[in-house]
Order: sequence, then structure tokens, then C-alpha cells
Amino acid sequence: MNSKMLQYVLKRVLLALLTIWIVITVTFFVMHAVPGGPFIGEKAISKEAQAALEAKYGLDKPLMEQYTTYLKDIVTRFDFGPSLKQRGRMVTDIIADGMRTSAKLGVIAACIAAFIGIVLGAVAALRRNTVLDKTIMVITTAFVSMPSFIMGSLLLVLFSVTLKWVPANGASAGGLILPVITLALYPMAYITRLTRSSMLDVLGQDYIRTARAKGVSRRRIIFGHALKNSLIPVITYFGPMLAYITTGSMVVEQIFAVPGIGRQFVSSITNRDYTMIMGTTIFLATMIVIMNLVSDLLYKVVDPRIEFE
Repeated sequence: MNSKMLQYVLKRVLLALLTIWIVITVTFFVMHAVPGGPFIGEKAISKEAQAALEAKYGLDKPLMEQYTTYLKDIVTRFDFGPSLKQRGRMVTDIIADGMRTSAKLGVIAACIAAFIGIVLGAVAALRRNTVLDKTIMVITTAFVSMPSFIMGSLLLVLFSVTLKWVPANGASAGGLILPVITLALYPMAYITRLTRSSMLDVLGQDYIRTARAKGVSRRRIIFGHALKNSLIPVITYFGPMLAYITTGSMVVEQIFAVPGIGRQFVSSITNRDYTMIMGTTIFLATMIVIMNLVSDLLYKVVDPRIEFE
């Protein structure tokens, strides 16, 4: 690793840490600014019992003291504190349990989306303005335009309720098929359009025309130059997309009853579980920041001409 690349990585790491700190700070103070409290919804709770619960979880201390303690626990122990609703469980343990399912779901969906999207995008670019190209663009436009909750509901009704091919509950292995497809459709369609647009731009570059004039084979032009150089926008999109769907899609996990982190996040909002909301938000933001950094470093692998500044 040369000095320029090392400086770039260090700068990006510092910016990543600053971004995560801002997310932690904003999330903490916004959650504490929300009217009410996490224990107001408790059935038949007295003021004394509510005060005791607030004292137990440190919510009776001054706000800045709570913030300092919370930040220190995250930095030193990566500890988001105990869940206010799932008594006796730590937020990090709940996130870890949910990620076992969400990560598996997300990685499979992301790999399927990337592979199919790149292949379809390349085919559409190489067959520009043909029936095949227009068909791919119509289908991908439909997938991009359709919200995930509609697509998931349609797949659920068709394949689980009507045809009974797969289980409707995502708790079983077979029940993860439809959530994977639902999660993969939108990014697959978006990657297809990105790849097509980028590849058409690359195919019009001077060095591609020069390679053709020199008699370079079509296969080498496509795979050695055009496709490789057209993947940079895809890498830019793939990093945050992988982080997002790996940490769980809230809507999709709710529709298919998948016991993942996204479903836990929705439950924490309805239950006003402040520590769980803050923990999942910070975890998701951290994943996105890390994947953005990884995506930037992969640019150099795809295109050695890129210089880090």
C-alpha cells in the first residue's frame, strides 16, 4: 500500500468515525426529545413504579450524563445497553440474533441481484434498441417502480396462498425463498439499468474504437474492457445496498414474518423501546459507512487508473 493510498484510507476512516459519531449523537437526542416515555404504555403502572424503572435504566439522570455514559459504552464495549421492553436482554444480543437470519437473507439476495443485474444490463447494452433490450428495460422499470410491500404481498398471495408452493412463514428455510426474491428484485432491476447505461457509455469511448480498429477480439473488448470498466457505478451502489438489505428490510420481514433485525426494529418502534431503536439505527448506519469505504477501495481493483486523492 503506497503512501497516497494510506493517506486516503486514513482520511476516509476518520470521516467514517465522524459520521458514526454524528449519527449516534443525533439519534440519541432525537429519541430523548420524543414526547412521552418508554414506560407510559405499561398497563396500570403507578408513578412510583415508573420512577423506579427510569432509575433502573438510568433515565432519571441528566441528559448529558446519559449521553456521555451511552457514548462511552459504545466506544469501549460496543454496548447499546439493555432493551427497555424485552426485559433481561441486551440490545447487542437481540441484534446478533436477528442478524443471523437477516444477513443470510441479505447476502443471498444481494448476490442474486448483482449477478442477474450485471448480466441483463450487459445483454441490453450489447443488443441496444432491439426487442430484447426493450423487454428488459420494461421489466426492470416495472420492478423499480413497484414498492417492495406490494411485490412481497403479490408473491405471498400467489405462491403461498393460491399455489401453496412455499411456506408463508419466513421462520422456516423454505419460507425464506419469497423474501429473498422480494429483496433481490429492486436492486437487480436498478443494477441492470446502471450496467446498461454505464456500458453504453464505455462502448462509445475512444479506446474501445481503437481496440476494434486494431482487431482485438469482440470477446476481449466486452469482458476485458467494456464490462470491467462499466462496473464502477455498480460498485458505488452495491456497497450501501448490501449493507441495507443485509441488516434487514423492515417491510419485507414484516410481510413474511421473518425473525430478523428489520422485524425487531419495527417492533421496537411500536413498543417505544428507545435503546433498541437507537442500537439498530446506529448499527445500520455503521454498516453503510463501512460498505461505502469498501466500495471506494474496490474502485482501484476494478480500474487501476483511478488515483486516490
